[in-house]
Amino acid sequence: MKHGLLTVTAAVADSLRRHPKRVTASLAALLLGTGVTAFGVAPLAPDAADLPVHQVLEAVQSLPTETQTGVLADYRFKLFRTESTRSSDTADSLLKRMNIHDAAAAAFFRLDSNARLMLAGSPGKNVTAEATDSQHLLKLSMRWPTDDETQFKRLVVERAGNSFSSRIETAPYTSSARLASGSIQTSLFAATDEARIPDGVAVQIAEIFSGDIDFRRALRKGDRFNVVYETLEADGEPLRTGRVLSAEFVNAGKSYQAMWFQAPGENATGTSTPNKGGYYTLDGQSLRRAYLSSPVEFSRISSGFSMRFHPILQKWRAHLGTDFAAVTGTPARTVGDGVVGFAGVQNGYGNVVFIKHRNGHETVYAHLSKISVQRGQSVSQGQTIGLVGSTGWATGPHLHFEFRVNGTHQDPMTIAKQSETIPLAAAAMPLFRQLAGTVRQQLLAAATIAQTRAE
Repeated sequence: MKHGLLTVTAAVADSLRRHPKRVTASLAALLLGTGVTAFGVAPLAPDAADLPVHQVLEAVQSLPTETQTGVLADYRFKLFRTESTRSSDTADSLLKRMNIHDAAAAAFFRLDSNARLMLAGSPGKNVTAEATDSQHLLKLSMRWPTDDETQFKRLVVERAGNSFSSRIETAPYTSSARLASGSIQTSLFAATDEARIPDGVAVQIAEIFSGDIDFRRALRKGDRFNVVYETLEADGEPLRTGRVLSAEFVNAGKSYQAMWFQAPGENATGTSTPNKGGYYTLDGQSLRRAYLSSPVEFSRISSGFSMRFHPILQKWRAHLGTDFAAVTGTPARTVGDGVVGFAGVQNGYGNVVFIKHRNGHETVYAHLSKISVQRGQSVSQGQTIGLVGSTGWATGPHLHFEFRVNGTHQDPMTIAKQSETIPLAAAAMPLFRQLAGTVRQQLLAAATIAQTRAE
């Protein structure tokens, strides 16, 4: 037996000498397998069923809540609601739509002269109400614009016990600048509607660039614009559109830029006073020309400077002028400084005004419903000389406009483009250049709005 054990031991030793790596690896695998098996079967913790259980009972003293409950019971909520007035509104229906059920308030609105202004005039006014949680009116306010572009009116109705009082206040607007951009697909107004830009801004854009772009005939699909404009706010509510501060319009691939600038002047006391402002290119060239391109504010045009079938004479004839479609009563303005050569009734023109300008230029404004000037009167550019109508040989209300040079009819848009501009005074250029740099950055920022919307 001992001899056999020695034989086995000698054999193992001999194998270890001849194959040390193989034997070492076999031993490591054997030991690792044994270790893993041991880990897998070893218990991690005592059985929970064998642990002792102890039950603890403790009395808890509740905190006093009577004071808090009393405060909450006495607390009253205030509810706020804003609604727009409708043409069919009465005091009762408006209050009901604002979830206010207050017979005394409704009666006050029917009887008080100030309060009745809430439903007078055009609908769409924003009314803000403050009410109790029992739906009784506490305060109501409404704001509306006036003819003064710097101030607005505010109606305030307040409750005092079981009665109400009203007052009309006047307050100044606060101004903020807004950036916007758009792309022409069909028309300027369609593009500004898409970009949620007020119509007043669209009109100003057309007026600013009217000397370079014919907005009635020269717009192209894909033309684009960027604009920075004022919004006049009343107690945080946008109430009216202010001035266009700067704009850029790309028409047929060519870019036109403009900015509003009001150069400071100096009065007799040596202090700075603002001069009359105007629009300039960003290099300081005035956009005000000797002639406006249109005798009415930008509007739809019924026929261009071309041949047309005359609706009255029933034959083809040269339409030596431009017809501007506008409703009766629309102001007609002179396109340039001059003197009234004729004001009265003349043949197919109906009520008509002829204005003589310098250098043999003459303009004609026909089919007027009312004439506001008289022969020999001096008029200045943009002055109202009458109201659009349909007198004479007219099938409907519109303004027939002609531009003559030494008696020969000319395209008014061409004349407007060729009329001279006035450069900015040299003394104002340093300030202008400083502001122009800021304007460029603003227009670039406005352009990113369209890019972001497209992406």
